[in-house]
Amino acid sequence: MRTAVRRCDAPNNLTGQVNMNGQNEVNTDARFVLNGDIASMYAAERHREIVAAVRQHDRVTVQELAGRLSVTPETIRRDLSELEQRGLLRRTHGGAVRVERTSYVSPVTDAERQNLNAAEKTAIAREALAHVEDDSTIAIDAGTSTIKLAELIGPERRLTVVTYSLVVATVLAGHPHVSVHLLGGRVVANSRSAVGPWTEELVDRVTLDTAFLSVDGVNVRHGITTHNIDEASIKAKLMKAARSTVVLADSTKFGREEFGRIAALSEVDTILTNEGVDLDHVHDVRESGANVTIVPV
Repeated sequence: MRTAVRRCDAPNNLTGQVNMNGQNEVNTDARFVLNGDIASMYAAERHREIVAAVRQHDRVTVQELAGRLSVTPETIRRDLSELEQRGLLRRTHGGAVRVERTSYVSPVTDAERQNLNAAEKTAIAREALAHVEDDSTIAIDAGTSTIKLAELIGPERRLTVVTYSLVVATVLAGHPHVSVHLLGGRVVANSRSAVGPWTEELVDRVTLDTAFLSVDGVNVRHGITTHNIDEASIKAKLMKAARSTVVLADSTKFGREEFGRIAALSEVDTILTNEGVDLDHVHDVRESGANVTIVPV
């Protein structure tokens, strides 16, 4: 016959029971915790619940998750940091959103990308211009933000510019004191840039003071990334050829990761972004070794 039990206070504030023989039966279910707190779940269980909530609702807040899982907001923030590092979600200020899928092909054309966050990119390009020193040798890649940087370089500047962007080369070709070196290769119609082994071989032959790069993703897990694997390889080589690297990335790029990995954040000197960027992401990026400058728009 089933032994009758009665409810009692367990030692050390654990939830427990005592059977009719006077023996303690302490409930070791992980959903119960010390100090009489209400049910608290194992980290693995919380992580499953958090990921499921993000996938179902697209966006969740720290307070919502803390209330739902009966834990402190600090615990939820630690959970979100760990899940972001595993690529299962993207942290935002006060919560998290579904992670965007990586892609090999850019979802928009180059012309469309040029108009996305145009004010933010212009503000970032102006800040980048302060990093361009006269009589230096710099690289400017084929991103929309770096094209804006090229447009801001005045004809009076004395520079040597290495680029694989036909647009950047065209913008600067008429400047009397700017020596433009266009790297050849297979031309990509969407970005009007040269890529491939010829381009990479030419990069190996140069040394640079500063490389100015645009990226599509900035996160702790994979560093800086771009949607085009061919360009990722060239950007990585430009970084190795340069004494310093300045990355131009508007706030929408933080927390994202794309198909082509360029470099770890520890290899980046400075990242320029705009106000409105998620400060949790900025903190994590700085902790990973890169300086982050936030510019007003």
